[in-house]
Amino acid sequence: MARQEEKYYNRRIKTSSVSTVISITLVLFMMGLLGLLVLHAKKLSDYARENIGFNIMIKEEVSEADILAFKKKLDLQEYVKSTEYITKERAARELKKELGEDFIGFLGYNPLLPAIDLRLKADYTNLESVSRIEKFLLSNPEVKEVFYQKSLIELVNQNIERFSLIILGFSLILLIVAIALINNTIRLSVFSQRFIIRTMQLVGATRGFIRRPFLRRGILQGCISAIFALAMLCGVLYLAIEEVPELLQIQDFRLYLILVALIFFLGILISWLSTFLAVRKYLRMETDDLYA
Repeated sequence: MARQEEKYYNRRIKTSSVSTVISITLVLFMMGLLGLLVLHAKKLSDYARENIGFNIMIKEEVSEADILAFKKKLDLQEYVKSTEYITKERAARELKKELGEDFIGFLGYNPLLPAIDLRLKADYTNLESVSRIEKFLLSNPEVKEVFYQKSLIELVNQNIERFSLIILGFSLILLIVAIALINNTIRLSVFSQRFIIRTMQLVGATRGFIRRPFLRRGILQGCISAIFALAMLCGVLYLAIEEVPELLQIQDFRLYLILVALIFFLGILISWLSTFLAVRKYLRMETDDLYA
């Protein structure tokens, strides 16, 4: 009879442990998906901002050597992401391709000016910085005109700010829901073992001694759940890159390492804390209340 009871309790412990791991895995997976979305949203916003820049028209009398020297000067500026020198000939070829007509043959000469295409770093794509950079560019004797899309800069920054607030709000809601779900799952798991806790108390075990195996199991469950969740996230990321190969261009594996560490940390911390609180509850509970 005692063996049958032991087998029954062992089966219940295993079943509750498996259900707890599955629940925590799914919650961490959802949080990991949100983390991936946040990471890619940041990269995509930076990518969009860094495609904003200036088209710097150079005066016709400036020599190519002076243009290249000016380009080098720009490359040294802290706000410059990249620069590209566009010759008159290249500008003519590109315009001819867009128009579908040989405008040079019609006019008899190439009216286009050499230019430098300048792209800014993401942190310098606000209107205040752009205005200051424009003044600096126009102060150079090689520059004739500077073109940029002011309305596009305003639109991009406004949309990124809105999207960031939405993501932040959703992240906080999901974190609260995740903590509540994991806490309830672990409380149910400990609830199924409340009589074991009471039996250990009756034979004289200290609270620390009773609590220790539960906490170790909670930490182990958090680690296992984090591993499963990360494996699922790797599968999702692999499928996403297969469908959209351009995503490879915005990957930053240092950020992924931070995400991995965060998922492990949350899995262990939430599991440990929920287990600690649940066990403490039943350690303090009166015997009659265990049957309620």
